[in-house]
Amino acid sequence: MGIYLDNSATTYVDSRVRKEMEPFFSKDYGNPSSFHDMGLAAKNAIEDSRKKVAGILNASPKEIIFTGSGTESINLAIKGVYRANRSRGNHIITTRTEHHAVLDSCRYLEENEGAKITYLDVDRDGIINLDNLEKSITKDTILISIIYANNEIGTIQPIAEIGKIAKKHSIVFHTDACQAGCSQDLNVKNLGVDLLTLNGSKIYGPKGTGMLFIKSGTKIHPIIHGGGQEFGLRSGTENVPGIVGFAKALETCQLSKEEENKRLTELRDKLISGIQGSVPKTILNGHPTKRLPNNVNISFLDIEGEAILLHLNREGIYASTGSACSSESLEPSYVITSLGLPHEVAHGSIRFSLGRQNTENDIDHVLMVMPGIVKKLRMISPVRVNEDELRR
Repeated sequence: MGIYLDNSATTYVDSRVRKEMEPFFSKDYGNPSSFHDMGLAAKNAIEDSRKKVAGILNASPKEIIFTGSGTESINLAIKGVYRANRSRGNHIITTRTEHHAVLDSCRYLEENEGAKITYLDVDRDGIINLDNLEKSITKDTILISIIYANNEIGTIQPIAEIGKIAKKHSIVFHTDACQAGCSQDLNVKNLGVDLLTLNGSKIYGPKGTGMLFIKSGTKIHPIIHGGGQEFGLRSGTENVPGIVGFAKALETCQLSKEEENKRLTELRDKLISGIQGSVPKTILNGHPTKRLPNNVNISFLDIEGEAILLHLNREGIYASTGSACSSESLEPSYVITSLGLPHEVAHGSIRFSLGRQNTENDIDHVLMVMPGIVKKLRMISPVRVNEDELRR
């Protein structure tokens, strides 16, 4: 089967999740809007799932909107809040290291609807400067959108502190928490967020599922119009099995969070120290400790990341060069270059993202094959990066 180390791209669907979804494919398959018993059964399943998710987030069920993906949730959050609050201002603050769904939504509003966007820099570890954030706020600022945990380098931002700044200035605060769903605190009151995005494919749930928490009283316009489902904010016949599966996946992740975080952190740290101890000229990307328990992002100097992936694939090891959403691009990772590293370093970055099925034997096997792969590729590489200059 191989060793799958690309869980930040997508996870498998947990068997408990599949079991929960099964009745809604061919038994209780009614339309939730239909006025009969089969429709009512589907509607009840959605509302039970909504209550389950709301309980995990410490929110009201009416504050949970189910969407077709994390990307859709982000688009609804950013475009919906901007359009609903345009009369108050047109300024949005985000970071240079956000997921494309955030960056492209902001750029769309910038190019087509008159938005002014501030893209905050991050430090070498990928963390924003809170003073710079507060200084960026103007009288026209209506939204702050900052990722909870970075999808490429795993760095965790100080969301609760950002929430306090946003509240102090009466600014709506959204966080993309797609990578944080299995391992981090999702209590929206602790985090101080007005909007929070999650998706199913990162938490052992079905693909094509997601949600947006919208704090009561937050002004937001829909971006999909039609039958008025999801409190009028996301029209379209609901994906009942997907919603049920999403809720079950989130529940199973959060129930096992502490134990699984500890296990994954130990495997993560073993992989990091093992690579850095056996392979020269490597750089860990992201914060050394304020990072997701399953994320290892390392730049192998003097090599192209795609070449490493091909050799890993031959060994039955499946990893990534960064964000799976942009894997067709030959451009270096904008996240890595935003850390202040040159393109040559960004081109050699590999993301190993661990999951439930990974074991210590998997890590041992990766550590066994990596030195040979790197040595072979460096022998034929024309690139030579001065490592000392990078560490200054």
